[in-house]
Amino acid sequence: MFARTFIFLYGIASYAVFLVSILYAIGFVGNLWVPKSIDTGGAGPVAEALIIDALLLGIFAIQHSVMARPAFKRWWTRIIPHESERSTYVLVASLILLGLYWYWQPIPAPIWHVESGAGRAVLMGVYWLGWVIVFFSTFLINHFNLFGLEQVFAALRGRDLPGPEFRTPILYKLVRHPLMLGLLLAFWGTPDMSAGHLLFAAMTTGYILVALQFEERDLIRLFGLAYQEYRRRVPMLVPFLPKR
Repeated sequence: MFARTFIFLYGIASYAVFLVSILYAIGFVGNLWVPKSIDTGGAGPVAEALIIDALLLGIFAIQHSVMARPAFKRWWTRIIPHESERSTYVLVASLILLGLYWYWQPIPAPIWHVESGAGRAVLMGVYWLGWVIVFFSTFLINHFNLFGLEQVFAALRGRDLPGPEFRTPILYKLVRHPLMLGLLLAFWGTPDMSAGHLLFAAMTTGYILVALQFEERDLIRLFGLAYQEYRRRVPMLVPFLPKR
């Protein structure tokens, strides 16, 4: 019972750290409310900032991809309890994000600056729409499973979870990865694009496009013909594209 309680509390703590990191992300990317955002802080040499920021994003990308692969999960759950695997993934990713916010080096050189009130409102609307899509998408597919809470609660009760079920609710009928679409909208939707923000948006976009290839391969292995048919009917990120 002690082990199950510890796993449950560990999952709750991991989720709490995730909440801090994702809520801070809203302010960090949008230059809103938080003490240190993507464009605030002392600007140093551009070359140094480029190297540091690229390394920070690279560390996040490597962790996010490697720990998400089934082969790594099989190896990792020989070391840690299977029920805490997802919580550990969430915790490590969240801590890396918090480190990225802290060590991020701003590059304030302007890329674009929209002065029109209507233009600024539209771009901020895109930004907020992106975050709404992100959070809504997680609840469509099971928010509490995605971030490890369902697993640790089942462990506390001594129950096994059913296997994954292939579903395509609401937004998933328009695109296969609405969560990633939301992130892209949030990262690019800004009326004040700096060089540092552009670096962040470009590198995360590149990472998302590459990572989705690995994720889709895993989903085909998991769901087989059902997911292959889904791929044929529904575009990856851009809704309303012609069917393949």
